[in-house]
Amino acid sequence: MSTIITRTDWGSTGNNESLYLFRLQNSSGAYVEVTNYGATLVSAVVPDRAGKLGHAVTGFPSAQAYLGDTCYIGSTIGRYANRISNASFTLNGETFHLEANDGINSNHGASSGYSYRVFGFEIIDDHIVFVLHSNDGDGGYPGNLALRVTYAWTDDNELQITYNAVSDKDTIANFTNHAYFNLSGSQSKIFNHKLTISANTVVEADGNYIPTGKIISAGDIGFNGQQVKDVIGTPTEPGKGVNSFYITDDELVAQNGFAAKLADEKSGRTLEVNTSYPGVFLYTGDYLTSTHPTHIGQPCHYFEGLCLECQHYPDSINRPEFPQAILPKHKTYKEYIHFKFGTE
Repeated sequence: MSTIITRTDWGSTGNNESLYLFRLQNSSGAYVEVTNYGATLVSAVVPDRAGKLGHAVTGFPSAQAYLGDTCYIGSTIGRYANRISNASFTLNGETFHLEANDGINSNHGASSGYSYRVFGFEIIDDHIVFVLHSNDGDGGYPGNLALRVTYAWTDDNELQITYNAVSDKDTIANFTNHAYFNLSGSQSKIFNHKLTISANTVVEADGNYIPTGKIISAGDIGFNGQQVKDVIGTPTEPGKGVNSFYITDDELVAQNGFAAKLADEKSGRTLEVNTSYPGVFLYTGDYLTSTHPTHIGQPCHYFEGLCLECQHYPDSINRPEFPQAILPKHKTYKEYIHFKFGTE
């Protein structure tokens, strides 16, 4: 790869922690930007069908916007992505209590979540590694945990994210990236985007998005290349979209060549997602809002970006019938998410 990495001072937090913006630019001129605040993906600027560069993820041109963000825009999520029912879990006979920030449940690590942390960083050759040390008891979770989030940007416009972590106690871990994709390059709804998810089944959830323990057919929320509006319509109110965990099917992934694919017919931009995780949580941006302007120039609103959050099963620690996301002490957590941008 011939990626060039540049670093820009980007202000500081209220605690005077220095923030930086890093640009990873490939030989074609396409680039991504990331920041050490929340190990966050800030920009993905890639060509459309005509070769014109444009934004493909929701983000902000200022660090201050991220300090006030409540929608996890582009952030690294941890220690456990998604919801944990009743904000508690039992591991090795000991019950751990978390912060309830989503009704009685805990979501995305609550106020101790990694999306709000300032990471250390290392630039190694053509990639950048964000480093975070999370103390035993941080957010209620057991174990001193060392996390490394690596971003690499290839000449064929693939963003490669790798998560490595080690804990000195048994713990649970589930890291993801919370980018909101909008391939149009404009301030518009994602209803016309076409979506394919290589999955036949989803995790059934109740009205609070907590798994019931059942695995059911994707049915009416299955995506096989149709437009998003063909499944959810064109709602104007939050809570009317999709907020579901799709269990990827290995045969379908092999057949399709991806876990998920998003396409914008007007611009010609495409996104193919591949991952080592067992599924993709689709969130259609029902509650997406901001007070600060995005790269496009206006604050963002409902349904102007969707998330394809590759991750372990939600609330698996409280569902013994699910594959578990327990990280044994001194064992290495290693998962990856690849976002490959293209055109058609």
